[in-house]
Amino acid sequence: MNTRKLILPIIVISQFCCTSLWFAGNGVMGDLVTNFNLSENSLGHLTSAVQFGFITGTLLFAILTIADRFSPSKVFFVSALLGALCNLGVVWDGNTVTSLLLFRFLTGFFLAGIYPVGMKIAADYFEKGLGKSLGFLVGALVLGTAFPHILKGMTLDFPWRFVLYTTSSLAVLGGGLMLFFVPNGPFRKPGLGVDLSAFFTVFRNRNFRSAAFGYFGHMWELYAFWAFVPVLLKTYVDLHPQASFNIPLLSFCIIGIGGLACVIGGYISQSLGTKRTAFIALLLSGICCLIVPWMFAVNSESLFVMFLLFWGMVVIADSPLFSTLVAQSVAPQLKGTALTIVNCIGFAITIVSIQLLTALVEIMTPTAYLILALGPIWGLIALRRKA
Repeated sequence: MNTRKLILPIIVISQFCCTSLWFAGNGVMGDLVTNFNLSENSLGHLTSAVQFGFITGTLLFAILTIADRFSPSKVFFVSALLGALCNLGVVWDGNTVTSLLLFRFLTGFFLAGIYPVGMKIAADYFEKGLGKSLGFLVGALVLGTAFPHILKGMTLDFPWRFVLYTTSSLAVLGGGLMLFFVPNGPFRKPGLGVDLSAFFTVFRNRNFRSAAFGYFGHMWELYAFWAFVPVLLKTYVDLHPQASFNIPLLSFCIIGIGGLACVIGGYISQSLGTKRTAFIALLLSGICCLIVPWMFAVNSESLFVMFLLFWGMVVIADSPLFSTLVAQSVAPQLKGTALTIVNCIGFAITIVSIQLLTALVEIMTPTAYLILALGPIWGLIALRRKA
């Protein structure tokens, strides 16, 4: 049996299982607000805590070149185990706002050893067709991100802690699969040691800068959109009382359909080219940012949901393509570090956009969502520059 053929499916399954930790708190946000007497704007703060933890982790991983110096599969496993434990901390009855923020921060920190390291592992195995491979991988991230929403919707009769028990169990399973079934890839070139200059060296490469800045624009929009999908649906219901939405189920569908878009985008990129396909997806998501205020006025539930489903596809379709451009723009021994660097900066940007949108939605819904268009505009300008 050719075990090489199983490598990509195992990486994809592991990524799905482990990234379910990401929005586990969002999936039970209403229960957290009720049980721990949190304020209504806790959505933005708890989401940003995960992002801030991820940034801190990726910064440390990048400076110490962890993913290039040590076996990526072992790094992935240890991170999955520790992330699962921190995720479980949220179920503690004695939690306060501070402890909840800390547990979500630490969960984000250990996700730094999961998401970019998973991409690094894929890049070590698939030098050709990397865009398609990362399409499946980021698709798994999307489904993992959406999973807590559907889990909550399917388990309304269960205690809310069930969502956290399930996502932590999945993370341990995913980490174990990576450790035992995915050895070091044939294209892996271990780093030589701690290289404190690597963080700055990669930005001297014009190809890297173009891909990285495009990715940063994409990230300004992506996680703010994901975090506010339930809010978008609730806002529409508030404006159109006759509308009736199953918000957890629709949130899962709107976020999760992006996984399919990542796979489709990977195949399309083989014909149109990686950079051109990323440009088209970013352009379409930017258009969605600009027209969303007017979509709230549409007196059709179906049309509004179809719009959000389309936005859910194009908002993420370019993500694996940017990662492909980044990985292909640097020397093999710096692939892991380069991917970690762009993740670090990209997720720092998400904190700004999430917090800004949280503040603006309070005072200027629905026009607040126009602010998300700044990211795609910036990214499109970066991609248009000649390498």
